[in-house]
Amino acid sequence: MGPDGTLGRGGPAMAVHDPAAFERRITAEGLIGFGESYVAGEWDARDPVAVLTVLAGHVAALVPAPLQKLRGLWAARHPATDRNTPDGSRTNIERHYDLSNELFGEFLDPTMTYSSAVFRSLPASWAELPQAQHRKIDMLLDLAAVGPDTRLLEIGTGWGELAVRAARRGARVVTLTLSREQQDLAERRIKSAGLEDRVEVRLCDYREARGRYDAVVSVEMIEAVGAEYWPVYFAALDRLVAPGGRVALQAITMPHERMLATKDTYTWIQKYIFPGGMLPSVQVVEDMARRHTGLRVARCEGYGAHYAQTLRLWRERFSERADRIAELGFDETFRRMWTFYLAYCEAGFASGYLDVHQILLTADGGGRP
Repeated sequence: MGPDGTLGRGGPAMAVHDPAAFERRITAEGLIGFGESYVAGEWDARDPVAVLTVLAGHVAALVPAPLQKLRGLWAARHPATDRNTPDGSRTNIERHYDLSNELFGEFLDPTMTYSSAVFRSLPASWAELPQAQHRKIDMLLDLAAVGPDTRLLEIGTGWGELAVRAARRGARVVTLTLSREQQDLAERRIKSAGLEDRVEVRLCDYREARGRYDAVVSVEMIEAVGAEYWPVYFAALDRLVAPGGRVALQAITMPHERMLATKDTYTWIQKYIFPGGMLPSVQVVEDMARRHTGLRVARCEGYGAHYAQTLRLWRERFSERADRIAELGFDETFRRMWTFYLAYCEAGFASGYLDVHQILLTADGGGRP
């Protein structure tokens, strides 16, 4: 650290405004403290994504290999209150998704899609985002072979764009959410599209779902399941899909060894953004399917670079709309927390620390090319 409180010689510059407080937080809380220090305004950077990308690329080197093996002794543990029991899942989802539909509307594109888009080329522009979100949805619906009269179950409604798009193909859709805010806006959007006779939005946990469906799709919902409940989740997929049906997932993933090393570690993003969240690896999906279902992974494609671009566009929009977000009642501490969250995630994908996959599961492990 320089005498003026700057860090990053030869790399992205950080300005540390309160070195003593910064060092206390890092010493006491490690990477959680690093994020808390930013939220508290103790450091800034012209390009926080660049700082976090460097950090993500070197995070393993910050802890010596012998201590990595003893991570369970020194790393913070997940609070029992964050467990994804049926009641816990509702509380965890409410803490993020029921903040305000208006908040999400300020930085998401008009499709109100809160997951990775797939662009035609990179880098991408804001104007390309709605079409790229539809491209992602269409790829997933194609993977699940959704067409006229398909009985489709969606686990994780979001704000209804996938359900609308599937219904426009002629599918009959049941979509599940635990967020009352999302249910309310999704139902209004579905009615506005004239598709209320084809789509039912249920406030329902996946564990409580009943029936059999030709296809089951779920976009970036497995991350909220929690490792403890992965077997239950995959058993539910198997129970809910009809014989010969297809399950298509979009999932944020980590490399398997990194996932094993960190699965019991409590992180900043779990503490402040996604309580109870846990990212799987592709191997976890394969193993869970093999152990708990009659399904097998038939196709798996990654799009991590596209998520980095999606997050960049959201982060830039969030910054541009800061005044409007403040008018909605979200103070500077909240806005710094969410700026850090979006930058943190963008850096994870830009560095290759994280990836996102579309995964097809079928009863015989086979899929159409």
